Amino acid sequence: MDSRRIVAGLDVHKDSIYLCIMRQDEAILLQKTYGTLTPELHSMCEEMVSYGVEEAAMESTATYWMPVWGVLVKSMKLKLVNPYFIKQLPGRKSDVKDAQWIAECLLKNLIKASFVPEPVVQDMRKYNHRIFDLNEDMTYNTNKLDAALQRCGFRLSNYVSNVKGKSYQDCIQAISEGTVDPEELVRLVHSRTVNKHGRETIKAALTGEFHEADILLIRHYQETIRMIQRHVEECQRALTAMCNEHFPRQFKRLQTIPAVKERAASVLIAETGGDMKAFKKATHLVGWAGLKPRNDESNRKIKSNRTTYGNRFLRQILIEVAWVASRTRNCFFSNFSYVQCTQKRKNKMKIQVAIARKILVAAWHMLTNEEDFIDVYLKRLEKDAEVQQQILELESTVAS
Repeated sequence: MDSRRIVAGLDVHKDSIYLCIMRQDEAILLQKTYGTLTPELHSMCEEMVSYGVEEAAMESTATYWMPVWGVLVKSMKLKLVNPYFIKQLPGRKSDVKDAQWIAECLLKNLIKASFVPEPVVQDMRKYNHRIFDLNEDMTYNTNKLDAALQRCGFRLSNYVSNVKGKSYQDCIQAISEGTVDPEELVRLVHSRTVNKHGRETIKAALTGEFHEADILLIRHYQETIRMIQRHVEECQRALTAMCNEHFPRQFKRLQTIPAVKERAASVLIAETGGDMKAFKKATHLVGWAGLKPRNDESNRKIKSNRTTYGNRFLRQILIEVAWVASRTRNCFFSNFSYVQCTQKRKNKMKIQVAIARKILVAAWHMLTNEEDFIDVYLKRLEKDAEVQQQILELESTVAS
């Protein structure tokens, strides 16, 4: 046992930080409370260094740990831990004892550090998370716009497949400019929609009572949606530029996976860090993303096999990619989806999760081994075609 080892436990809150510095023999060297202002964080760092602290651990409390991490990371080795894994027993729990408990767990090597990426990747994550938030705002405002139109009796959304389509958007633009005559609006609707449902039906769907207040609100919703679209494009451009600058090979390599394009590849790099050093095995990455079936068994009975919690940003984009991959012709994922859903009649939603898991495993192997995606199904088709060609050539030779 090295009696010179000195560690620190930090219990981080919004307006206070409880610090406990402990030696290897579990002797407490310091217990102190600090504020969360930047000068106080620097003062805490200096005092920790003066005591010889080389390791420190803290819980991942909301976003409050981030500025603390930024100040301390250059002076000592840090570990971020999920509070679930070092939960204190109730009854004798306090903020001071929480900091002491974290220090004790660190001394006894009971803390499994969470993945904290490099500063460049953290900036990429900021762009990526902002895009997800903006997309949620886009959905919210799009629904509010349609609700405002429905209140006026405008029912075109009942007859089109997508409210983002050209016909629907052209009609909204005309209404926001003051054109509410259904005879003029029906000219903006695509002829295929008119022929499918009938001109009179579409004209009736475009007929509504628009007051001045309604037109103003519709214009406001339109401007909000356009602003959100512009912000999404700006964030994606910045994210793509960072991928091309810092991870050009990985960014290009990931796009060799069927259905993985610029957006999905940038999310994979932003969330995983561009390399797989933090994940020793592909199963570790799958569990971290929340795509691994739960292992909950008692008395030889499986209580639950639902997927675990994980990185929701990575999981969401992988599920979207899985749906596209399952519809991509002549690729492994579409063939897998066909066999499992059509022939074996398994649940389609569960198969999409399985495809997302396979895509993530493929990404792990590609970034770890630095190789492009190899579609085994396509290779098999090519091999079968070569064999068939050889058979035809042999038959023609025999016939001659």
